[in-house]
Amino acid sequence: MADSLSYKDAGVDIDAGDALVDRIKPLAKRTMREGVLAGIGGFGALFEVPRRYREPVLVSGTDGVGTKLKVAFSLNRHDTVGIDLVAMSVNDILVQGAEPLFFLDYFACGRLDVDTAAQVVGGIARGCELAGCALIGGETAEMPGMYPDGEYDLAGFAVGAVEKSKILDGSKVAAGNAVIGLASSGAHSNGYSLVRRIVERAHGGFDTPAMQADFDGRSFADALIAPTRIYVKPVLGLLEALPVHGLAHITGGGLVGNVPRVLPEHLQAVLHRDAWTMPSLFQWLQREGRVADDEMHRVFNCGVGMVAIVPAESVDAALAALHDAGETAWRIGEIVERRGDAPQTVVA
Repeated sequence: MADSLSYKDAGVDIDAGDALVDRIKPLAKRTMREGVLAGIGGFGALFEVPRRYREPVLVSGTDGVGTKLKVAFSLNRHDTVGIDLVAMSVNDILVQGAEPLFFLDYFACGRLDVDTAAQVVGGIARGCELAGCALIGGETAEMPGMYPDGEYDLAGFAVGAVEKSKILDGSKVAAGNAVIGLASSGAHSNGYSLVRRIVERAHGGFDTPAMQADFDGRSFADALIAPTRIYVKPVLGLLEALPVHGLAHITGGGLVGNVPRVLPEHLQAVLHRDAWTMPSLFQWLQREGRVADDEMHRVFNCGVGMVAIVPAESVDAALAALHDAGETAWRIGEIVERRGDAPQTVVA
């Protein structure tokens, strides 16, 4: 009779999964907030919309980290990609005026390394703290043969709420409004297939001495892996204090692909490239990759991770509020009437 087989023989270690859950629970506990009725451990997590909302509308978003994970694998740095995961979803729902309430994650791998997974989830918990939302559940999937050893994939899911009367849909954006740009922390989680191609062509990989060069006070490796900035708390503060007519998260599609998502068809955003300094990371990528300006603007955030559109008379107050909240921000353009079939966003 053949020897008895176990799940572990097939490549799935239930004990490792249980050990990870034990490591995760205190991390998730730090993110608890009003509304959580039951979190990690059950078949489903329970959340009650805070009673301060009179007409709450739920806003949901989902995203991943993309091929930035390949950079994390190459550098063997796993403590910040969880922040990226949270940021990509909460920044998306923020642009509709939503306060992120809770977050769920999905971690998939071929063989579960508890230490690596705990670092990743630690980053997710940190991202939730920065966004003010609760990490109330998730899934860890160990799937032998699906992923190479040492690699994993991530997906995240955020749910937020906004008062029905305060939903931002771009309908209030008007000619004469000003465009404010909030600084990014780097490439965030977009364009990394091109980033990796440029690095490979310039240096052959991520483990060369050139990776230690100084980029705005950071090594190149640090600049590449820097987590996506989470704009939730300063932008929610701005929404409470001043009229904001539109918000755009500068994610996949870059500056010229995302600002139009909050503009009526008859309007155009004119952005002035001399209004902010493109960080040295992007300057290096453009130079080494010989990337055209138009391609830079539709692939990367180029130093602007979030855009706010406000009445012209509110610019100074908005900039002051953002600076007081710790953000670097500039007036980077204005909204004008669109002529014919001209692009809805231009960088001039």
